[in-house]
Amino acid sequence: QVQLVESGGGLVQAGGSLRLSCVASGGTLRSYAMGWFRQAPGKEREFVARISWSGGSTDYADSVKGRFTISGDNAKNTVYLQMNSLKPEDTALYYCAVRSYYRRGSYLTESAGYDYWGQGTQVTVSS
Repeated sequence: QVQLVESGGGLVQAGGSLRLSCVASGGTLRSYAMGWFRQAPGKEREFVARISWSGGSTDYADSVKGRFTISGDNAKNTVYLQMNSLKPEDTALYYCAVRSYYRRGSYLTESAGYDYWGQGTQVTVSS
């Protein structure tokens, strides 16, 4: 049984920074990639960033590119999201997700591309 635990959310002023962390554990988990999604009230869940362990390839949503940085440790099934220059529109519940190493198909920018999800950590940016 796989469990993901996110942390690091909080309340910050516009222009501030936060660092989110996510640790996945359980069984013989081997992840192919890990990612971050977010969902604001009244909106659909959207892709934020992901990292695939092969070569450390990363990808970002256009809305966060240049401000957010994703990093992680494959051996520890851990991923981080450094968020700088935060804006009020970044306010959302942020979810961590894991894509199994043995899974095929589905894009890593879509929710369906992941197999396990955390409970989320709240990020609130005030102006």
